[in-house]
Amino acid sequence: MSKFNAWLQQQAPTRDSFERSRFLRPFAQRVFHPALWRFTRRSVPRGVALGLLVGIFLLIPGVQIAGVALLALPFRANIPIGAAMTFLSMPATTPFILFGSVYVGESVLRLNNGSGHFYQLIETSAPLSAWGDYVWNEAPLALLQGIAGLAIISIGMAIIGYFIAALFWRWRVSVKWRRRSKAIASGG
Repeated sequence: MSKFNAWLQQQAPTRDSFERSRFLRPFAQRVFHPALWRFTRRSVPRGVALGLLVGIFLLIPGVQIAGVALLALPFRANIPIGAAMTFLSMPATTPFILFGSVYVGESVLRLNNGSGHFYQLIETSAPLSAWGDYVWNEAPLALLQGIAGLAIISIGMAIIGYFIAALFWRWRVSVKWRRRSKAIASGG
Protein backbone atom coordinates (compact mmCIF):
# COMPACT_ATOMS: atom_id res chain seq x y z
CA MET A 1 0.00 0.00 0.00
CA SER A 2 2.89 2.38 0.63
CA LYS A 3 4.07 2.04 -2.99
CA PHE A 4 0.61 3.07 -4.17
CA ASN A 5 0.58 6.05 -1.79
CA ALA A 6 4.02 7.12 -3.02
CA TRP A 7 2.94 6.79 -6.64
CA LEU A 8 -0.26 8.74 -5.97
CA GLN A 9 1.66 11.55 -4.30
CA GLN A 10 4.01 11.76 -7.28
CA GLN A 11 1.16 11.82 -9.80
CA ALA A 12 -1.26 14.09 -7.94
CA PRO A 13 -1.08 17.72 -8.96
CA THR A 14 0.47 20.03 -6.40
CA ARG A 15 -0.80 23.33 -5.17
CA ASP A 16 1.99 25.04 -7.13
CA SER A 17 0.88 23.44 -10.39
CA PHE A 18 -2.65 24.73 -9.81
CA GLU A 19 -1.33 28.21 -9.04
CA ARG A 20 0.39 28.27 -12.45
CA SER A 21 -2.82 27.28 -14.28
CA ARG A 22 -4.21 30.11 -16.38
CA PHE A 23 -7.74 28.69 -16.01
CA LEU A 24 -7.66 29.02 -12.24
CA ARG A 25 -5.97 32.42 -11.86
CA PRO A 26 -9.27 34.34 -11.59
CA PHE A 27 -10.35 32.04 -8.74
CA ALA A 28 -6.93 31.61 -7.13
CA GLN A 29 -7.77 33.24 -3.81
CA ARG A 30 -10.70 30.92 -3.16
CA VAL A 31 -9.28 27.76 -4.75
CA PHE A 32 -6.11 27.90 -2.65
CA HIS A 33 -7.91 28.06 0.66
CA PRO A 34 -6.07 25.65 3.00
CA ALA A 35 -9.22 23.71 3.92
CA LEU A 36 -9.53 22.45 0.33
CA TRP A 37 -6.06 20.91 0.50
CA ARG A 38 -6.38 19.02 3.83
CA PHE A 39 -7.09 15.32 4.01
CA THR A 40 -10.08 14.89 6.31
CA ARG A 41 -12.78 12.24 6.64
CA ARG A 42 -15.30 14.50 4.92
CA SER A 43 -13.19 16.18 2.26
CA VAL A 44 -11.56 13.02 0.87
CA PRO A 45 -14.80 11.15 -0.06
CA ARG A 46 -16.17 14.38 -1.49
CA GLY A 47 -12.99 14.76 -3.57
CA VAL A 48 -13.28 11.18 -4.82
CA ALA A 49 -16.92 11.67 -5.81
CA LEU A 50 -16.29 15.02 -7.46
CA GLY A 51 -13.24 13.70 -9.34
CA LEU A 52 -15.18 10.73 -10.68
CA LEU A 53 -18.19 12.86 -11.61
CA VAL A 54 -16.20 15.49 -13.49
CA GLY A 55 -13.57 13.09 -14.84
CA ILE A 56 -16.07 10.73 -16.40
CA PHE A 57 -18.59 13.30 -17.60
CA LEU A 58 -16.24 15.85 -19.17
CA LEU A 59 -13.58 13.55 -20.72
CA ILE A 60 -11.41 16.57 -21.65
CA PRO A 61 -8.11 16.33 -19.74
CA GLY A 62 -7.31 20.02 -19.12
CA VAL A 63 -10.87 20.92 -18.29
CA GLN A 64 -11.35 18.03 -15.85
CA ILE A 65 -8.85 19.24 -13.26
CA ALA A 66 -9.94 22.87 -13.53
CA GLY A 67 -13.58 21.74 -13.21
CA VAL A 68 -12.79 19.72 -10.08
CA ALA A 69 -10.92 22.65 -8.56
CA LEU A 70 -13.82 25.02 -9.18
CA LEU A 71 -16.53 22.60 -8.03
CA ALA A 72 -14.53 21.76 -4.91
CA LEU A 73 -15.28 25.24 -3.58
CA PRO A 74 -19.00 24.87 -2.84
CA PHE A 75 -18.69 21.19 -1.89
CA ARG A 76 -15.57 21.67 0.29
CA ALA A 77 -13.93 18.68 -1.39
CA ASN A 78 -10.26 17.78 -1.34
CA ILE A 79 -8.75 19.18 -4.53
CA PRO A 80 -5.70 16.86 -4.89
CA ILE A 81 -7.81 13.72 -4.46
CA GLY A 82 -10.45 15.04 -6.87
CA ALA A 83 -7.81 15.90 -9.45
CA ALA A 84 -6.17 12.49 -9.06
CA MET A 85 -9.51 10.73 -9.57
CA THR A 86 -9.95 12.42 -12.95
CA PHE A 87 -7.03 10.32 -14.21
CA LEU A 88 -9.26 7.23 -14.17
CA SER A 89 -10.74 8.45 -17.43
CA MET A 90 -7.58 8.12 -19.48
CA PRO A 91 -7.25 7.26 -23.17
CA ALA A 92 -7.29 3.54 -22.38
CA THR A 93 -10.61 3.72 -20.51
CA THR A 94 -12.36 6.41 -22.59
CA PRO A 95 -13.64 4.07 -25.35
CA PHE A 96 -15.20 1.78 -22.73
CA ILE A 97 -16.81 4.75 -21.02
CA LEU A 98 -18.21 6.03 -24.31
CA PHE A 99 -19.55 2.63 -25.43
CA GLY A 100 -21.06 2.16 -21.97
CA SER A 101 -22.69 5.57 -22.09
CA VAL A 102 -24.29 4.85 -25.46
CA TYR A 103 -25.59 1.50 -24.19
CA VAL A 104 -26.92 2.97 -20.93
CA GLY A 105 -28.44 5.97 -22.72
CA GLU A 106 -30.23 3.80 -25.28
CA SER A 107 -31.43 1.44 -22.54
CA VAL A 108 -32.81 4.21 -20.34
CA LEU A 109 -34.20 6.76 -22.79
CA ARG A 110 -35.24 4.40 -25.63
CA LEU A 111 -35.66 7.28 -28.08
CA ASN A 112 -34.24 5.42 -31.05
CA ASN A 113 -31.60 2.85 -31.87
CA GLY A 114 -29.12 5.38 -33.26
CA SER A 115 -26.06 3.20 -32.87
CA GLY A 116 -27.78 0.24 -34.55
CA HIS A 117 -28.65 2.32 -37.60
CA PHE A 118 -25.14 3.79 -37.61
CA TYR A 119 -23.58 0.31 -37.82
CA GLN A 120 -26.10 -0.67 -40.48
CA LEU A 121 -25.03 2.31 -42.61
CA ILE A 122 -21.40 1.28 -42.26
CA GLU A 123 -22.02 -2.39 -43.12
CA THR A 124 -24.12 -1.63 -46.20
CA SER A 125 -21.77 1.10 -47.52
CA ALA A 126 -24.72 3.46 -47.63
CA PRO A 127 -24.74 6.38 -50.07
CA LEU A 128 -24.03 9.91 -48.92
CA SER A 129 -27.73 10.81 -48.95
CA ALA A 130 -28.46 8.09 -46.38
CA TRP A 131 -25.65 9.41 -44.17
CA GLY A 132 -27.03 12.94 -44.49
CA ASP A 133 -30.48 11.71 -43.49
CA TYR A 134 -28.96 9.95 -40.49
CA VAL A 135 -26.97 13.02 -39.40
CA TRP A 136 -29.99 15.33 -39.57
CA ASN A 137 -32.69 13.04 -38.23
CA GLU A 138 -31.27 10.34 -35.96
CA ALA A 139 -27.82 11.46 -34.82
CA PRO A 140 -29.08 14.25 -32.50
CA LEU A 141 -31.24 11.77 -30.58
CA ALA A 142 -28.36 9.30 -30.44
CA LEU A 143 -26.11 12.06 -29.12
CA LEU A 144 -28.70 12.98 -26.49
CA GLN A 145 -28.89 9.34 -25.43
CA GLY A 146 -25.10 9.16 -25.21
CA ILE A 147 -24.93 12.30 -23.05
CA ALA A 148 -27.68 10.98 -20.80
CA GLY A 149 -25.83 7.68 -20.46
CA LEU A 150 -22.61 9.52 -19.65
CA ALA A 151 -24.42 11.52 -16.96
CA ILE A 152 -25.93 8.37 -15.45
CA ILE A 153 -22.59 6.56 -15.41
CA SER A 154 -20.71 9.51 -13.93
CA ILE A 155 -23.32 10.09 -11.19
CA GLY A 156 -23.42 6.38 -10.37
CA MET A 157 -19.63 6.12 -10.19
CA ALA A 158 -19.45 9.27 -8.04
CA ILE A 159 -21.91 7.79 -5.53
CA ILE A 160 -20.09 4.46 -5.44
CA GLY A 161 -16.71 6.20 -5.14
CA TYR A 162 -17.96 8.37 -2.27
CA PHE A 163 -19.10 5.39 -0.23
CA ILE A 164 -15.98 3.33 -0.97
CA ALA A 165 -13.73 6.24 0.06
CA ALA A 166 -15.75 6.83 3.24
CA LEU A 167 -15.59 3.14 4.17
CA PHE A 168 -11.87 3.00 3.41
CA TRP A 169 -11.29 6.09 5.56
CA ARG A 170 -13.19 4.52 8.48
CA TRP A 171 -11.32 1.23 8.09
CA ARG A 172 -7.95 3.01 7.99
CA VAL A 173 -8.73 5.02 11.13
CA SER A 174 -9.94 1.92 12.99
CA VAL A 175 -6.70 0.09 12.12
CA LYS A 176 -4.67 3.00 13.46
CA TRP A 177 -6.71 3.11 16.69
CA ARG A 178 -6.29 -0.63 17.21
CA ARG A 179 -2.54 -0.33 16.77
CA ARG A 180 -2.42 2.52 19.26
CA SER A 181 -4.49 0.68 21.82
CA LYS A 182 -2.31 -2.44 21.44
CA ALA A 183 0.83 -0.34 21.84
CA ILE A 184 -0.57 1.30 24.96
CA ALA A 185 -1.72 -2.06 26.39
CA SER A 186 1.71 -3.62 25.81
CA GLY A 187 3.37 -0.68 27.52
CA GLY A 188 5.16 0.63 24.44
